[in-house]
Amino acid sequence: MNLELKRPLCFFDLESTGLDVAKERIVSIAITKIMPDKSIEKKKAMINPTIPIPKESSDIHGITDEMVKDKPTFKQLSKGLYEFIKNSDLGGYYNNEYDNALLQEEFLRCDIDFPQIDTNSVDACFIFKKFERRDLSAALRFYCNEEMQNAHNSEFDTEATVKIFVAQLERYDELKGKSIEEISKMCNPKNRADWQGKIIRDVNGDYVYNFGGSKGKRVKDDLGFAYWVLTKDFPESLKTLLRKITKEISIEIAKSK
Repeated sequence: MNLELKRPLCFFDLESTGLDVAKERIVSIAITKIMPDKSIEKKKAMINPTIPIPKESSDIHGITDEMVKDKPTFKQLSKGLYEFIKNSDLGGYYNNEYDNALLQEEFLRCDIDFPQIDTNSVDACFIFKKFERRDLSAALRFYCNEEMQNAHNSEFDTEATVKIFVAQLERYDELKGKSIEEISKMCNPKNRADWQGKIIRDVNGDYVYNFGGSKGKRVKDDLGFAYWVLTKDFPESLKTLLRKITKEISIEIAKSK
């Protein structure tokens, strides 16, 4: 890999019960950890999501309720997974739009807030779309001249993503010599305050709603919407962020009096 690493780089892929971050659960995770000395460590697990896996999801990734009924839950695996990936930068395919948010949501249920929005996270899908605009199978074919086998299997998807990222580093001059932090900044919108972009920052640095009836309003100008979100079925990661923001606003108000 033509990239100097200051910290381990963990590529990961998730398979889940669905796409709603607030409600869905992880059923499979695979991680490839690339160390600064370029040695590689791997971890993978099938996970009992504790909720039924819809048939439409099983049809995609091939994982059924029967296959995971005797597997450990995410909570049972959480400490080991966190120990494996903490103090690492992250990498994946479309992870900055979905996988990071879902992983954080699962960890928050176990009282672990990771990955936070300031975690360096490179997204091979973003890089691919920026330069070529195709899906994972086409990316593997384009960069590595390989046909995708066993798509939507987290282990194979992770392996394919690692190959694609390495090929991208070698192909694009814009990436050569870049650090993970620099590539992470390229892959992530500068104004996003959470992985799903529900809260963003404006030019003045103020937090702004990017969803719902208050979209476009500053949080401090509509605290009622924040308190409403905290009572509803929204992702815990969003609620955690809003609690932090409203606390900061309360402190500012108190100081101004």
